[in-house]
Amino acid sequence: MNLTIKDIALLAGVSPGTVSKIINNTGSISEATKKKVLKIIAETGYQPNFSAKSLATKKSNLIGVIYAGRINVEFTHPFFMEVVTSFKKTIGLLGYDILMFSNEHFHQDNGSYLARCRHFHVDGCLIITGEEIEDAIYELVESDIPCIGIDLEIKGPRSSYVMTDNINLSRKVVEHLYLNSIREIGFIGGNQDSAINKLREQGFLTAMNQFGLDVKEKWIQYGDFHEESGFSAMKKILQETHLPQAVYAASDMMAFGAMRAMKEAGLRMPEDIRLIGCDDIDACRYSDPKLSTVRQDKEKLGKLAAHMLNDLINSECELKPVFIDSELIVRESCGGKSI
Repeated sequence: MNLTIKDIALLAGVSPGTVSKIINNTGSISEATKKKVLKIIAETGYQPNFSAKSLATKKSNLIGVIYAGRINVEFTHPFFMEVVTSFKKTIGLLGYDILMFSNEHFHQDNGSYLARCRHFHVDGCLIITGEEIEDAIYELVESDIPCIGIDLEIKGPRSSYVMTDNINLSRKVVEHLYLNSIREIGFIGGNQDSAINKLREQGFLTAMNQFGLDVKEKWIQYGDFHEESGFSAMKKILQETHLPQAVYAASDMMAFGAMRAMKEAGLRMPEDIRLIGCDDIDACRYSDPKLSTVRQDKEKLGKLAAHMLNDLINSECELKPVFIDSELIVRESCGGKSI
């Protein structure tokens, strides 16, 4: 039995237009309605009909967007929101629409990203890093579906990735502090299993070693890239009798948590401890004091990912990974000007 959009709409108790919007990820539809319709689509095995042009070219002009990981960074996270916005604008100009995939619990075989990509006939996928990457991601990457990772190293027959040079990013922080006679530096990292955290920590430790600076284990704490974990990590550092002259947090959100812990302890920035974050989200310019940080080029990350994915879709080319540079932004929390 070949189901139609009208059949799905009847089963879901919605209009055919609503079903069409959900399939094409357009319009403003409530999450409850989306889940209901997508559940029926999954249960019935409904296959959307595509235009004659799409059938002729064997292209749907749909791009799947996946936040990888059992513990994922939400779409609302300031850094990833800016990257995805840049990607969306660029991929739209290249003629594609976006289909967001959820990584919650799915109905039977529809939990497979590869199965769902086949189901919706996506032309390619953007995969954004999270924590504890699911095996389903690697199944997708090893397929013939073009994939581009952001901040996620993926290797497959038709895949590549783009990320900031995270090792050099951390080196810039240590080098700046060293040039300003700061020798005692603490580090607040993200989840220790995170690939991004490992790179930023590696860059920090390598630079500390290059400049002959002591690494004090008690001044190295870990969080999960969110504010509350930065607060807890900084509280642990502040329990030490001897405090660092500066603390580098591997994300702005954790830096804001560290800033709150220092204020509660009656410490001033930069007079007592200098503080540097990472990402340069908008809030850095409005905190008190304004947060020093390392700026990632979020717009370039999104644009590069879009063009690289488009090239993988439309040619048999092999793309090498792309690493982009970062910029240290020194504001009040590290003794800089108010910018």
